[in-house]
Amino acid sequence: MASEMILDHKEKANALLKADAAKILKLIKVQMDNLTMPQCPLYEEVLDTQMFGLSREIDFAVRLGLIEETEGKAILDELERELSILHEASVKK
Repeated sequence: MASEMILDHKEKANALLKADAAKILKLIKVQMDNLTMPQCPLYEEVLDTQMFGLSREIDFAVRLGLIEETEGKAILDELERELSILHEASVKK
């Protein structure tokens, strides 16, 4: 029973972190579509703040043993890849 609960917590932590990464991507998409360009300091500030916050969440989850460090790095890497694609697409407009 305890091992099932631990597994459930790990799955929830992973899902929450991925959901937070998706929220950041959505926020940046909205900002780029409606508000500012990638060269704008506001865009960079929001992106840096959001990425820092997510990295702290991931670090906390790793320290609690809810996710592996490699899983956390994979979440950040995937988000960075998606943001890079989004940035390149907006620059080509």
